[in-house]
Amino acid sequence: MLERQLAQGIEQMGLSVTVAQQALLMDYLRLMEKWNKAINLTAVRDPAEMVTKHLLDSLSILPYVQAERCIDVGSGGGLPGIPLAIVRPDLAVTLLDSNGKKSRFQFQAATALKLNNITVVNKRVEQFLPEQLFDQIISRAFSSIEDMVHWTEHLGTKDAQWLAMKGVYPEAELTALPASLTCSAVHHLAVPGSDGERHLVVLERAVAH
Repeated sequence: MLERQLAQGIEQMGLSVTVAQQALLMDYLRLMEKWNKAINLTAVRDPAEMVTKHLLDSLSILPYVQAERCIDVGSGGGLPGIPLAIVRPDLAVTLLDSNGKKSRFQFQAATALKLNNITVVNKRVEQFLPEQLFDQIISRAFSSIEDMVHWTEHLGTKDAQWLAMKGVYPEAELTALPASLTCSAVHHLAVPGSDGERHLVVLERAVAH
């Protein structure tokens, strides 16, 4: 049932995900389900809902992930970073979270699923000073875009993009953006099986004139 739900969702979104990658996504879901009983990775308990709200939701931003190196900030149970790493083995994904238990789960999942393109960092965002900066900074955890940018600005290259996953169109947040940033696009995300609205806000550094 769940495998079919995942396969149909991927097909509806027009994404190319191999059968082997779909199997890995399901393995990840089962790991999350198992660990969720011991540590609170997600409030979503129903596996069918997890397929929609975690796997398909994470994959919905795939067309806009064009970096070689990206960081998933406040990654929690590894979302959207782990699903992206599964379907994009060429993408170097860093998962950043300050919660030790969640970082431990991320590390276990990456090891169990043999995802060599994942780096797990257990630090507060302001304490993390990467040796190499990131092309794209992704998050679905921050309460506001302003907060996200404020805490992560030091992580991006000069041409970096910020990808903020949001629910309804965040009009008020976009008007409150700092002058150092410009919103280059807002994409409506169609997540099969989801009744709520989903948007992806793409931000870049403002060009100084």
